[in-house]
Amino acid sequence: MEVILLERVAKLGQMGEVVKVKAGYARNYLLPRKKALRATEENKKQFESRRTQLETQNVSRKTEADRISGKMKGLSVVLIRQAGEAGQLYGSVSTRDIATGVKDSGFTVDRQQVELNTPIKTLGLFQVPVHLHPEIAVTVTVNVARSAEEAKIQAKTGAAVVHGDRAKDEQIAIEEARLRAEALFEEGAGPRAEGEAKDGAEPAAAAAPEATAEPEAKAKTKKAKKKE
Repeated sequence: MEVILLERVAKLGQMGEVVKVKAGYARNYLLPRKKALRATEENKKQFESRRTQLETQNVSRKTEADRISGKMKGLSVVLIRQAGEAGQLYGSVSTRDIATGVKDSGFTVDRQQVELNTPIKTLGLFQVPVHLHPEIAVTVTVNVARSAEEAKIQAKTGAAVVHGDRAKDEQIAIEEARLRAEALFEEGAGPRAEGEAKDGAEPAAAAAPEATAEPEAKAKTKKAKKKE
């Protein structure tokens, strides 16, 4: 089927070009999303009459996409999933999941804008392109982890948290302990614990005079007996 592109489409062509595509691709994607028109004589004339308007709209959308891409730069999306010890997911992460994660971060995108050739089926960090405009894409880091705590470890180490390797397990345990300590410190548990230790030391100090008083009393009793 021949279509007229209403915007730039990757691997197909630029706005205004007439290209040949598979009928299913045209009917299911290009035409319903208004990315193209059937290349009939009537549509060709219609496109030429609207070319200037379409080009102006395209420039406006591109400018907006460029502005949003600046805000999305460095965006990381955490997706919590169940997985085995080796890191294999019990399921998979799809374009819909990633789009939802991006939306939760405050940016409006749909699954068609997420470029993912195959679903993600393991824990780890994945660099996924999100197309904000036919000419502008931004890379989003998708952090797939078993928990928020493990997601922090993965973000720091750059590797998936998997179990079974003794050395890695020890490293993970150390990092988890460090994260818990940091969390306690941020909540103010560190100062409280220190205060509790000081409070506990005071009764011990107060008890000291009583301990020294007992031998003195015994000594006085012995002196009294000798006088008698």
